[in-house]
Amino acid sequence: MIKKDFKKFEKKFYGSTIIGERGQIVIPKEARDDLKLKKGDKILVFGMKEMITLMKFSEVKKIMSYLEKHLEDLRKILKQK
Repeated sequence: MIKKDFKKFEKKFYGSTIIGERGQIVIPKEARDDLKLKKGDKILVFGMKEMITLMKFSEVKKIMSYLEKHLEDLRKILKQK
């Protein structure tokens, strides 16, 4: 079932960070550890109004594969709303 699979996208607050002079931010160590982020990882940056979302590039294929497998289920859910 789709809802069960999305439990892995659990939310967690890791604190705050400050944008430096060159526009760089530091991802808190606990977040890097939990998300297995390491030096050299490519990160995708998405913006939605006042929100920024970061995603490991290596995870994109996994998400696309998951969505393809559940496309019909997702269409049914979207029609219900």
